[in-house]
Amino acid sequence: MPNNKQADKRVRLNETRRQENKIVRSSMRRAIRSVIDADSVEAAATALPAANKRIDKAAKKNVIHGNTAARYKSRIALAAAAK
Repeated sequence: MPNNKQADKRVRLNETRRQENKIVRSSMRRAIRSVIDADSVEAAATALPAANKRIDKAAKKNVIHGNTAARYKSRIALAAAAK
């Protein structure tokens, strides 16, 4: 329970930012899943740029670390190539 106005505002802002980060993270995960679950090489190849874009945006907004973004991009590129 916040004891002053500033602490109350921080609680509200943190909740708002948590919800925004959740949206970014879930859209990134959906894009990654679309590459991994693709049925063919062509489907994976078309989903790959969109997934890379979502990963880069999440890293730019500091939702995920830059190295984590690089690792995700590497893994989905290998998954797309292996189809």
